[in-house]
Amino acid sequence: MALIVQKFGGSSLASPEHIKRVARRVADTVEAGHSAAVVVSAMGDTTDNLIDLALKVSSTRPSREMDILLTTGEQISIALLSMALQEIGIDSVSFTGGQAGIVTEAVHGKARITAIDASRLKKQLDAGKVTVVAGFQGVTEEGDITTLGRGGSDTTAVALAAALQADLCEIYTDVEGVYSTDPRIVPNARKIQEISYDEMLELANLGAAVLHPRAVEYAKQYGVPLMVRSSFKPVPGTLVKEEAVMEKGLIVSGIAYDLNVAKVALVGVPNRKDNLQLIFRTLAEENINVDIIVQSIVQNEGSDISFTVSKDDLSHAMDLLTALQSRLGAQEIVSEEDLAKVSIVGAGMISNPGVAAQMFQVLSENGMLIKMVSTSEIKVSCVIDANDVQKAVGVLHTSFGLDAVETATVAR
Repeated sequence: MALIVQKFGGSSLASPEHIKRVARRVADTVEAGHSAAVVVSAMGDTTDNLIDLALKVSSTRPSREMDILLTTGEQISIALLSMALQEIGIDSVSFTGGQAGIVTEAVHGKARITAIDASRLKKQLDAGKVTVVAGFQGVTEEGDITTLGRGGSDTTAVALAAALQADLCEIYTDVEGVYSTDPRIVPNARKIQEISYDEMLELANLGAAVLHPRAVEYAKQYGVPLMVRSSFKPVPGTLVKEEAVMEKGLIVSGIAYDLNVAKVALVGVPNRKDNLQLIFRTLAEENINVDIIVQSIVQNEGSDISFTVSKDDLSHAMDLLTALQSRLGAQEIVSEEDLAKVSIVGAGMISNPGVAAQMFQVLSENGMLIKMVSTSEIKVSCVIDANDVQKAVGVLHTSFGLDAVETATVAR
């Protein structure tokens, strides 16, 4: 008998009929002889509706009160799913994040989990009950309710799986697994049977929305096997683990893209040893994440410093840097939008030279200008015009043999 943590997202719980279907899926797990701990998100568009409701009564939306408001969505889900399970004869009990022992740092809106006391859940599981836990939330040591930010329910599920020493964490969603790229852009994208933590983490960080990066980080850190599966079709999903099935002759496992990209360039910055740290410390203090960084030094004539931020952060970043311009001695500060980042990811890249060159060649031959480049051991990212994304993903998918491949098992 295995202990399985199952997470169901908002689209899987969008209506009473959906909730009954999820209850049946959980019941199948129990009737197969397994123990089940279930983590749920808010139903459908509930969170968006709560945010809209807050906007109608408050222009400031205090973060503490927003957390109290938003966590009610998951509480509705846990109560209804527990009722649905009991209706079909499955003994269950629901828990808020705080009741489940999830402790977070004292940050509202994007708290991180600091500890989990899973003793209460273990007691119920040992008694043969299904535990239904609200995702996306926890409490501080002082007892204040917090939310975990985007992807919080995925993170809750993986963290609970680690705390409970579960055999598997299943993430149920509206897709059948992890694909080689977005099927909406490349119709012949194929489902990946298995993928390593490192590859999945890169894809998640680079824009693949099927799993949140923080959830993958937890899974890798604690060795939790993850299975991404469909809530609507009883078909095999994608297994994320340390050792994965590597496809024969395949160097690149997947292609991701991100349309939330803007570029900032500081032109003619004097070569002073403290300028770089001043620029990026100022941005960090305002919680502005910087991605690709390129510095071009022209001997004694100064430097051009370029980097990417999210579109949401661009205006604030420009205001901060404009205020610093005279102190930095920069001749000009400019920005560019309508950009995108396209990335290739694969553990096979480590031992195969020429992968970046192939990517550059393919994009160039198809008339695309590469504006910035970033690399790691298992990924290459290029910033291009946003209008070129669909074409770029398609030609790269074909060039790296992702349209049709066979599989072979290897250890990584």
